[in-house]
Amino acid sequence: MEGWLIAIFVPVIVFLVVVAPIWIILHYKTLAKTTDGLTNGERGELDEMIEVANKMAARIETLEAILDVESPDWQEKQRRA
Repeated sequence: MEGWLIAIFVPVIVFLVVVAPIWIILHYKTLAKTTDGLTNGERGELDEMIEVANKMAARIETLEAILDVESPDWQEKQRRA
């Protein structure tokens, strides 16, 4: 019976003393990396996309203003189509 107990007890202790702490440390390191937020490169790309979106919005407003002058009922035609 003692051999059976040692055969179970030793691997459990080795797991708890060696494997589990390393596993927990690596888990929280990985978790911290994913929650850090955007990197500088990603932040730069996001700023560029925001700038492009703002330019596109301004162009759309200009085009809609031109269409309003040239064809006042263009929005109604668009809704019907």
